[in-house]
Amino acid sequence: MSESFEQRYQQTPSWLSKKLNRRKLLKSAAGASALVSTFPMSVVSEDLLDKYQQDKKQGDWQTLDSVQQHLLPSSASGPGAKEINACLYLYLLVYEQPTDKEEVAFIFQGVQWLNGFTNKRYDRLFIALTDDEKQQVLTGISRSTAGKSWLNMMILNIYEAMLSPPAYGGNPKGIGWQWLAHQMGFPLPEKGKRYYELPARSTVAVNSTVIPTKNVTENIVKRPPSYRSNKA
Repeated sequence: MSESFEQRYQQTPSWLSKKLNRRKLLKSAAGASALVSTFPMSVVSEDLLDKYQQDKKQGDWQTLDSVQQHLLPSSASGPGAKEINACLYLYLLVYEQPTDKEEVAFIFQGVQWLNGFTNKRYDRLFIALTDDEKQQVLTGISRSTAGKSWLNMMILNIYEAMLSPPAYGGNPKGIGWQWLAHQMGFPLPEKGKRYYELPARSTVAVNSTVIPTKNVTENIVKRPPSYRSNKA
């Protein structure tokens, strides 16, 4: 009998602990919101963007998009996962950035486990659940070490999508910076000059603020009902 996701990750993976404790959310210098007009408009090739659009309509990526939009729904008070391109950011993390294979495997194994959990409990995939059912499921899986680790990773990537330079796929036109009135550095990294495309600079430590991630899953458990999307 194969080892389950919960059994495999009874402890938080060491690579994830390092990300949660030390990873810099802003990997290179970025421009202020006043420089929105200078943002590169195309950071993804047409072929990769087409593949992303197709993948997001089905399977694992449809589930990942649904999870992200539930964790950070669109609201009148600010942009949600949809507006900050959180799913595209994660997609590029998987398929374009030099992301560790264990991290990629963890993402997709978590998706399969989540859908297995919802199928067993509701006889439906996560994307077919109501908002209340999704909340109950995410709250439920957050009680296990494996589920909490997976949700922490999802939330961390949402933070990164909101705060990273647009060249990495998220934060289009600096929408996250503008919402938070966050003044960034300069110059902006462009496609071809991102941290993973410049080996000589990729190991240079950059001073930046790290968002505290202790008890990060409390954002799921304690988020007021008024901040949940009304869409299924």
